[in-house]
Amino acid sequence: MGETKYRQVWNLDSLFQGGSQSSQLHEHIRYLEKEISEFEEKTNFLDLPQNINESINVAVLVEYIGDIRTNISQASSFITCLLAQNPKDQNAIILQGKITIINTRFESALKIVKNTLVKIDHHLWQGLLNTDVLANFKFILNEWREDGETTTLSDGEQNLISDLMVDGYHAWGQFYNSFMNTISIKVQINEEQKNLSVGQAINLRSHPNEDVRKESHIALEDTWKENEELFAKILNHIAGFRLQVYKKRGLDNVIQESLIKNRMKQETLDAMWSVVSKFKKPFTDYLNQKAKINGYKKMQSFNFWAPITTNNQKIEYEDAVNFILEYFSEFGTELENFSRKAFSKGWIEAEDRANKSAVAFCSGFPLSKESRVFMTFSGTITDVLTLAHELGHAFHNDAMKSINGVNKQYPMSIAETASTFSEMIILDAAMQKAKSTNEKLFLLDEKLKRSVMNFMNIHSRFLFEKKFYEERKEGIVSSSRLNEIMQEAIDEGYEGSLDNPSLHSWIWTPHYYITQSPFYNFPYSFGYLFAMSLFAKAKEKGKEFERCYLNLLRDSGSMCTEDLVMKHLGEDITSEAFWIKGIELCIKDVDEFINLSSECNFI
Repeated sequence: MGETKYRQVWNLDSLFQGGSQSSQLHEHIRYLEKEISEFEEKTNFLDLPQNINESINVAVLVEYIGDIRTNISQASSFITCLLAQNPKDQNAIILQGKITIINTRFESALKIVKNTLVKIDHHLWQGLLNTDVLANFKFILNEWREDGETTTLSDGEQNLISDLMVDGYHAWGQFYNSFMNTISIKVQINEEQKNLSVGQAINLRSHPNEDVRKESHIALEDTWKENEELFAKILNHIAGFRLQVYKKRGLDNVIQESLIKNRMKQETLDAMWSVVSKFKKPFTDYLNQKAKINGYKKMQSFNFWAPITTNNQKIEYEDAVNFILEYFSEFGTELENFSRKAFSKGWIEAEDRANKSAVAFCSGFPLSKESRVFMTFSGTITDVLTLAHELGHAFHNDAMKSINGVNKQYPMSIAETASTFSEMIILDAAMQKAKSTNEKLFLLDEKLKRSVMNFMNIHSRFLFEKKFYEERKEGIVSSSRLNEIMQEAIDEGYEGSLDNPSLHSWIWTPHYYITQSPFYNFPYSFGYLFAMSLFAKAKEKGKEFERCYLNLLRDSGSMCTEDLVMKHLGEDITSEAFWIKGIELCIKDVDEFINLSSECNFI
């Protein structure tokens, strides 16, 4: 083949030249430290507005806060990218510590602002919000005020907690990431022993050879077994710190913080999980059918990601990019043009190499109005879909580029909607253009894997985390008990349809260790089902839907989830009826898969 048209190593120098030794980056951090000091000084002398004519003062403060947040995000995202491409970058590790302290100081000062807003007379507050200068900030200001109203701690207590988080709570999460990136997995492939990163070893789960899949599964489990005591300590310390903070803040429900961060009602979450639990049988039927195809009575976990047909040739990166761009163009020109720009400007890191992070992600750079996507592309259809998924996040960031800094923060449930929606575009278009039954079956299987992940795997993660946190209230939870809780959660989540599961998935699933986003599980299921509903609308309306979609994304940082869906879809997501419509679309895929695989005499 000729030279690849699209580079697989990203360009970070256009953001801050020189990596972790960048003079621009160090100057930016010094600027942030100065800004934070000034912000802290301002919060010590905040004057309450006395009349609506002083609304301009509130607007100036909000803009000021938005500017600081934008600059923090710019530096934080860059450091995240540095550590992903080279987890051993010592300068980046030091800078990560600095930016963590800066962000902690920012959040502490912002807490004081929130507490001050509570002191404003209710009648005056409503008058202020109705002024022209504050109209765009009405939602976030109300959210800040409500946060201040629910706070039971003094400013001093909150500041102490924030300070302790730096070298306690957040430090444990950072230590987890650092340690994971040092682990090497020995796997036998084609009679050759290879030392792989965790990400490379996990990618072997979709290898066409079952022996390789099984070998990597066992190698990973053995590695986790060797290190389970250490990981159990990390997880227990993160959870213990979080629970102590909840206790001080008067939060008894362990998922309350996550619901607040996702701007979601408990009724919405309950309705979604209720529907998921009621409609699992079709997906156990799918797993049983696939198990039979592989020669087993029950689905083996190391075969779950296995390709269902021989249509498993290695996909070249350039072909994958063109594949994505072609199908994105069928949805709309904005998504296609943005993605083309991302590839041409070097916003994607996809090179398959050792010694890089195992986690795929997208980081937004709000100051420069760019994004960076990180993944390891090894040539599978799963990699193509992961790339589309992360581009969906990046497109969401791009849609928000003209939005004020304080209104850019959208909940993870909507973030996962945007990314999943992009995946659906690729899968559906590819299925429509499949040239053979085998090819269609192959793609249908890929789609159903995602349904199982969101309805069974993510549900089991939620069940595990909830149970673990309840037991952690009573004391340290041992590694052996963590394995037991995981087994129980998997049995319930999959309704007993999965054999030889990874009992140590509480170790290698990084979401349990993300301190900024507690209970980062249900947003995926929400995003998946919501994306299904959006995709149905998109197919109905055609290319004109892209404009509606962009409007929804732009509203995502300034509305609660229930209101957002009601405004743009006219649906009540606290009702099970909404979720049933989404899951029924997925059940149709099961029926088609079973029929096609039976017709092709796979069994």
